[in-house]
Amino acid sequence: MAKPNEKDGGRKQKHRPVFKSEARSLKRKREAEDHGKLKQAIEQLDPKSPDIKQFSDLPLCEATASGLRASHFEVLTDIQRAAIPLALKGHDILGAAKTGSGKTLAFLVPVLEKLYHARWTEYDGLGALIISPTRELAVQIFEVLRKVGRHHYFSAGLVIGGKSLKEEAERLGRMNILVCTPGRMLQHLDQTAGFDVNNLQVLVLDEADRIMDMGFQSAVDALVEHLPKSRQTLLFSATQSKRVSDLARLSLKDPQYVSVHEAATTATPASLQQSYIVTPLPEKLNTLWGFLRTNLKCKILVFLSSCKQVRFVYESFKRMQPGIPLLHLHGRQKQPARLAITQQFASAKYSCLFATDVVARGIDFPAVDWVVQADCPEDADTYIHRVGRTARYESKGRAVLFLEPSEEAGFLKRLEQKKVPIRKVNVRESKKKDITNELQSYNFQSPSLKYLGQKAFISYTRSVYLQKDKEVFKFDELDLEGFAASLGLPGAPQIKFRKGEDAKRIKNAPRAAMLSGSDSESEFDADGKKKQKVRTKYDKMAERQNQDVLSSHYRKLLGDDDNDDANGRDGAGDGSDEDGDADFLAVKRVLNDDQLDDAAGGRSGGAEANGADAQQPKVVKLGKSELIIDSRRREKLLKSKKKLAKYMERGSKLVFDDEGNAHHIYELQDEEDFAQEGPAEALRKRFVEAEAEKVKEADVDDKALAKQRRKEKREKRKAREREEELARKGIAVDSGGARLGHEDGDEEGEDPLALLRSLPIAGGGGDDSDSGGEGEGEGEREPPRKKARKWFQNESDVEDDEESDKKRRKKDKKKKGAKVIEMAQEPETLEDLEALAAGLLDE
Repeated sequence: MAKPNEKDGGRKQKHRPVFKSEARSLKRKREAEDHGKLKQAIEQLDPKSPDIKQFSDLPLCEATASGLRASHFEVLTDIQRAAIPLALKGHDILGAAKTGSGKTLAFLVPVLEKLYHARWTEYDGLGALIISPTRELAVQIFEVLRKVGRHHYFSAGLVIGGKSLKEEAERLGRMNILVCTPGRMLQHLDQTAGFDVNNLQVLVLDEADRIMDMGFQSAVDALVEHLPKSRQTLLFSATQSKRVSDLARLSLKDPQYVSVHEAATTATPASLQQSYIVTPLPEKLNTLWGFLRTNLKCKILVFLSSCKQVRFVYESFKRMQPGIPLLHLHGRQKQPARLAITQQFASAKYSCLFATDVVARGIDFPAVDWVVQADCPEDADTYIHRVGRTARYESKGRAVLFLEPSEEAGFLKRLEQKKVPIRKVNVRESKKKDITNELQSYNFQSPSLKYLGQKAFISYTRSVYLQKDKEVFKFDELDLEGFAASLGLPGAPQIKFRKGEDAKRIKNAPRAAMLSGSDSESEFDADGKKKQKVRTKYDKMAERQNQDVLSSHYRKLLGDDDNDDANGRDGAGDGSDEDGDADFLAVKRVLNDDQLDDAAGGRSGGAEANGADAQQPKVVKLGKSELIIDSRRREKLLKSKKKLAKYMERGSKLVFDDEGNAHHIYELQDEEDFAQEGPAEALRKRFVEAEAEKVKEADVDDKALAKQRRKEKREKRKAREREEELARKGIAVDSGGARLGHEDGDEEGEDPLALLRSLPIAGGGGDDSDSGGEGEGEGEREPPRKKARKWFQNESDVEDDEESDKKRRKKDKKKKGAKVIEMAQEPETLEDLEALAAGLLDE
């Protein structure tokens, strides 16, 4: 135990606890001052001030400001500039803004500031509740909350289902901020004991119009009953509701309606290019397949109306391999799979995601090129939310809508009422492909796929039948037999949800046939069922429609190729039909009277109008040859690589050697070409000289390599002999030749005289391979033989080599003539060794 300090009379020092308490009091005092300054700044804040352009212009606490800076949020968007100041003052907010305008931060920043000013801790319970209609959107909001609120001490949780209810209930009581879906949150409020929400400060509803819709009405009403009346409520959506009944249900008090884009000319972003295609229901999958094949280098999001359709289209197209990675997402999947697919599509560069409306609201997928709505949305608001997955916050995007002919007029009217600009485009006939036979083959091979097709048919027809807007969705005008055939099914499955109406129609069918007095009476049998009529070859020929046989030829006469640039379909002019969407979608062209007269006049009139320019043909160089473009056929020739190959020069064949270098194939020269190069003897002499130079260079390298090998071999032999000598004297060495000590276990370590004792007593210096010393037992070396002259050497070269060998041998003899010191006995003492060393130094 340490002795007490004598200077202090044996008393212990207590300065450190006093210092901590002072620090805490100073910290609390600084926090109180900061809170007071912020409250005063919020009271003086003008929500409509034009000077508020960045987050730094708002009276935010340091924790929130640093989190925004770390997340690279600096400039306020329109909805943030209008909503955050009002929310900081404590008002209830009804916020409406276009998709991708930054509504998430517009309610997350007020939530953090509200709890900060209330000095909320984990012991105070739940302070903020954020409700989202879908799990994917809730996960996205939670991730943004983690980034922005990283410097706060609040605890936050995510309650979306898909996990154990017991595990969530254990952590629920310690959460200050909860991001949840309505159903799961209501389940906790009803079943989790001890879950207290009486101190709730802020309630946030993201995509409020959807949450207050019929699908969530009962859950939201029951959820609101558990919450206290005195709270701040924030509602945000791209299409906001202002119905009094909805506001009364949520107990809003004098809400401030914030709609920054209400006066805008369009309800969608200006950078979004929108178009629609009128395609019959049996041709919908063919059109979708052609679209994917034309846009392989894009990121595409395809919306379908039901989970069964998503699964069938995904499984069918996956077997057909369109050339782009395919993903699918719907509400029947497990939660880990949904999160993994969402993350995979967000990080992909080129991909196609088939999905239902679970990702239609709020999800921020980066860099989506196309939003394709293969099925008509239920209303214009759903359309706006779907196309909002692209063209996010000042970025560009494109969207296309597939409409059945019966849906066109009604839905265009709904879009016009919502200020949605859209134009009609047509599909090029060359890009269409009928995939019905392939789907039939896959359904025949896989019963599970056929079952999925039947379920997809029923789910689509049910979705259309249950729609409220009968002006858009006309069930009786759908070609159900053709739709079933397009899915690869042998016939239309039975629709059970119209059982009563179907029975009534079948019962009254014979009576209707009799009243009509036509031959259709024979189409029904005695039971009222429709007979299967046998179609002969003549019936099939009569049903053919050949009205469009001459349409393509007539379009060629009108010169569609000349007007491609004007319509924006092929502005590049390179004829690449597989690049982009311009070749798949073509805007319908309307000709006025002047254009029709010009087209009827033929090409000759246009050529005369052009004057001298039309008489000068264009010349295109193809290798060494030239191609004259003097007709329309020659111009089309430039677009075909296969036909242009006939005019190009043929390339020469190459072979590769063992080292990977390319060489032309050796071919014999003609006799005339060979004679032009010079006399044969001169060519042979030149060749021999060149090869001799190469051989000399190679010989120098070989000599250097041989010399290096001899040197290494000599060093290894010396090391081996040294090791044997040390081992004979009882000195242990390791694998590298280092001494480890004497075998007799000398306690004082190595013998200092061992190294000098190991020196040879008698022997010659120089190379061991020479005569004398240990090399004498190997016998006398033979005198060097005279080297033979090689075929490429002259006599002078051989003489030079012999002279250099003689000089080297003389030098070796001088080394061998070193004096040898002989001693009578091996040195034992230090004096004997010093005498030996002095003699060696004198030499």
